This record gives sequence, structure tokens and C-alpha cells, in this order.
Amino acid sequence: MITYKESGVDVAAADKLTEEYKAVAAAASTPHVLGGIGGFAGFLALPEGYERPVLVACTDGVGTKLRLLIDHGEARTAGKDAAAMCLNDLATCGAQPLFMLDYLAVGKLDPAVAQEVVAGFADYCCQAGCALIGGETAEMPGFYPPGDFDVAGFAVGVVEKEGIVDGRGCQAGNLVLGLASSGVHSNGFSLVRLLLDRGLLDLERDCGGMPLKEALLQPTRLYLPLGHRLGQVQAVKAMAHITGGGLPGNVGRTIPDSLDTVIEWGSWPRPAVFALIAQAGVPRQEMLATFNLGIGYTLVVDKDYADSTLELCHQSGVEAWVIGSLR
Repeated sequence: MITYKESGVDVAAADKLTEEYKAVAAAASTPHVLGGIGGFAGFLALPEGYERPVLVACTDGVGTKLRLLIDHGEARTAGKDAAAMCLNDLATCGAQPLFMLDYLAVGKLDPAVAQEVVAGFADYCCQAGCALIGGETAEMPGFYPPGDFDVAGFAVGVVEKEGIVDGRGCQAGNLVLGLASSGVHSNGFSLVRLLLDRGLLDLERDCGGMPLKEALLQPTRLYLPLGHRLGQVQAVKAMAHITGGGLPGNVGRTIPDSLDTVIEWGSWPRPAVFALIAQAGVPRQEMLATFNLGIGYTLVVDKDYADSTLELCHQSGVEAWVIGSLR
């Protein structure tokens, strides 16, 4: 008799894991959640108080940083990274996050690893005030080598139609504020891995008081709930999550085509990890177009409100600086 389990799919183990997920997700619930994990779909009631609510959706993954995270046993960080990549995108329009779904694909299910990934999602959902209402764990024998997995997230939020932050109010003379990143975040790792493969970077080398490995594997910084609060500030005209393409490739996406961004590249301290990457042979323009260089999120604000907006960031525990202007 040939069974499904013989083919590499253990349904009983997956069902057991779903029960364990429920306890993890319960910590990342909100009063608007209807029902729990385990059904065919998750349910959530829209918060009251919105006159013309607009739903906002984002999805993203971790990219090739995942290779390093898997190799060094950082499954929880993989969950955090996937959550942050979605939630930070969501924040840029001023949306309040409502819920997330996670997706985990494996060749052979390892319950301990799967729980860590989901726990990473739950950690950041809790911080963002967002519910983790379900997801998918796909066991696909033959698709992934032993121990490997892929992870992605999907987030939905809500924003008042008249309150969408979309850059339309930007004007010449507005200032660009930059919020500190935690390091490389989740972009540029194909280049980092190439440098490692060629022996141009050493994971054990000192990097600002920690091994380079630790600096590279820092979780992507979560800019919620701060991003939602900033979206309620009338002086904030545009917000950008600095991902692939660096500052040049992302700030410009949030402002009208008639305006240009002038970045003062020496106006903030850069984490040591970027100096090591540059010293490994990456030219300046490639650094600018690939990495966040210490700025993970930007705001465009009226000049007169720059100081008060910076203070709001600092009160939330996020370092921020004036890093440029519009012209």
C-alpha cells in the first residue's frame, strides 16, 4: 500500500502544527478578528470611525537574505523580515494595518523551524497592532533541499480616502527626512552573497563591535505604528520604504514627476556594515542604487514642521535626520 506520507507529505504533522500555530497567532490578535486559525479563510471586521475607508494590500518576501538566515538558524528573523517588508510598504500611504497572512513553503516540514517563522510574523504583528489571521504551510517534497524553505507575507490595511498619503501635496522646498535602518534589511543580499562566495567579505570580521554575520542578519526594522502616526500628520506629504533601488530608486516614486530629490549624502551616520561592503569592491554608484545605506524609511515634510516631525520620530525610539530636499 502506497501512502501520501511515503511521498513526503505528512498531513498529520501539518494538522498538529496548525494547532500549535493557534497559540502563537493568539498573541497577535485584535478585537476585530472574528474566529480563529484553522478554517478555510480568516475574518476581520473593519474598525469603526472611517467615513470612506479604502483597503490597502501589500505582499513581499525576504529575497536571498533567506539563504544566510537558513544557514545560520535564524528562522524567526525570516518571519520578521517578511512581515516588515509588507507592513512597511503598507505604512507609506498612511494606512492602519488590519491583518497579515503568512506563506511558508518547505521540502520537508520541520515543526520547530515552522513555529519560529510564524513566531517572527507574530512578533512584528504585535508591534504593529496588526492581526495574524492565518496563512499557508506548503510541504512540497522535491522542490526544496532538506532544511530549506521560502517565506512570504501578505498584509491588508485601511486608510481614509481623503487621508491617503500619495505625494500629491509635495512642493519645491519641502524637506526629506530619513529614518534610521537597522542595517542592510532585506535587499541587496545577492550582491552580499557574491562577495562572500568570492572571499571578499568575512562573516567573522568586526563590524562596529559585532561580527559581520550578526550585522547582516539584523531583522528589517519595522516602522509601524510610527508610520501610521506620521500619516496622520498633515505636514507629511509623502513616505517611502527604502528597499531595492536604494534612496534614488524609492524616494522618487513618491513625489510628482515635476520635482527632483536632492539627497545630502553626508547628513547621517552610516552603519559600519556598508563601509565593509564598499571596501570589498562595490563602487559608490552601485552602493547608492542597491542598499539603504542606513536610511530605511523617508518622509517628505513642510520645512516649518521638520523639527516637530523629527521629535515625533525620536520619541518613538527611531533616529531620524534631515537628509535632503525637493526642488
